Amino acid sequence: MEIICTRPGCANPLNVFGDLDHEARIRSIQQRYCTTCGMPLLLADRYIPFKLLGQGGFGAAFLSRDRYKPKMPLCVVKQFQPSGNLDAHELAIAQKLFQREAEVLEELGHKHPQIPDLYAFFTPIVPNRSRTGEEQYFYLAQEFIDGQDLETELETKGKFTEAEVREILTEILKVLQFVHENNSIHRDIKPSNIMRSKQGVLYLLDFGAVKQVAAGGSNQKKSTGIYSMGFAPPEQMSGSQVYPSTDIYALAVTCINLLTGKDTEELYDSFHHSWNWHSYAPQTSDRLVAILNKMLQEPPAQRFQSATEALAALQINQSPNTSPPSSAASNPAISAPKSGSSPVAPQNLPTPSKPPAPIKSRKPRFSLVEVLSSAAFTGFEGALLYISLTSLLTVSGLSLGIFGMTMGGLIFAQTRRLIEKIDFVIFAVITSAIIAMVPVLQGTLGIQSVLIIATMSAAGAIAVTAFFRLIYQLLSRLL
Repeated sequence: MEIICTRPGCANPLNVFGDLDHEARIRSIQQRYCTTCGMPLLLADRYIPFKLLGQGGFGAAFLSRDRYKPKMPLCVVKQFQPSGNLDAHELAIAQKLFQREAEVLEELGHKHPQIPDLYAFFTPIVPNRSRTGEEQYFYLAQEFIDGQDLETELETKGKFTEAEVREILTEILKVLQFVHENNSIHRDIKPSNIMRSKQGVLYLLDFGAVKQVAAGGSNQKKSTGIYSMGFAPPEQMSGSQVYPSTDIYALAVTCINLLTGKDTEELYDSFHHSWNWHSYAPQTSDRLVAILNKMLQEPPAQRFQSATEALAALQINQSPNTSPPSSAASNPAISAPKSGSSPVAPQNLPTPSKPPAPIKSRKPRFSLVEVLSSAAFTGFEGALLYISLTSLLTVSGLSLGIFGMTMGGLIFAQTRRLIEKIDFVIFAVITSAIIAMVPVLQGTLGIQSVLIIATMSAAGAIAVTAFFRLIYQLLSRLL
């Protein structure tokens, strides 16, 4: 059985225990420890992490099994893992946000079918790596949603149709209606925080940035500055007071991102301070355009003031010929508006008279380090492959064809993240070792010359990639 160490920075987090392949043994074992850093592996002596799902600015998520339930079901264990150099005040705020997520899931999760349930929250104190002191860690265990978030879905299938976006808008507004009526504001609505399960149910995730507000709204405090670039409205980015309409703005940005398939920086014209998204989704109905534009108003007072109001505008004005999306209509787990809430008549939906403040762009899918390391790997492997092929086949159409197909496959694997990070080093070492052990692959050069040429090729690939990336960035800013 494989167990992942959750200590940040562990050099070899994968631990394999051959004696844990039987269910009965898994239930009865005592605590196990990482063979590299000594970190306890069984979280709260109960949850067995076996796969890293992802890492963000404040934490990591691990797919785990609950060994104390009859069928040992899957769950997600999130660990507080702040990145960057935070001072004591910033660390305390981030820690409070993580604990707040657990509290909100405990309050809301079991009451709404589209918010994950909280299973546990625990803060173990363990010896540090050098055994000279102790460290405290923060974890929460929550329901595992087997599905795909909308950011990944957008990357996989391309832009969404109007019917699909209407479904998402309707369902998430219903969840926000429940959240807001329980005196909370999510503050981090974006495609990656909306998950579609394999059954077609849409879930709202990541309540780490949630803000609790007074029921009357008069005692709200300023925002702590936790938000996602490109999706947060101006009042949140400036650290001012946030409102339910803050979530409504972010949901509208999410919708236009899905409708157009474009990143937010491509949809926002910083020169004219305006959103220019409709030209990328010309088939969108005028009514939906008007609703989204109202949600995107810069002053919070000019947006819909509640999710109930936005829902009313969306539902009353749906075309009679437009049938509701099948996944929403057929799935009883998708919630309806609360019976106690009365529809609010929609206001007129003017085109925004004052454009929103400039929005900073999101991070690219591949960081600069990832791009340059990928270029180095491609250059190194390309040189080794070319030398080997020409040593065996000389320079011919066959050798060039094999070279082109192999390099194309390597580049495709990198774009799909099938090969990344430590894989580059492993592949480079393996291929170098093969060439070193098979002299015929070295031709007349010798292994030392082969490695020097491959290293120079890697450096050249880095230089060319950096140059063209710079040209691309300059042209994208000018055009």
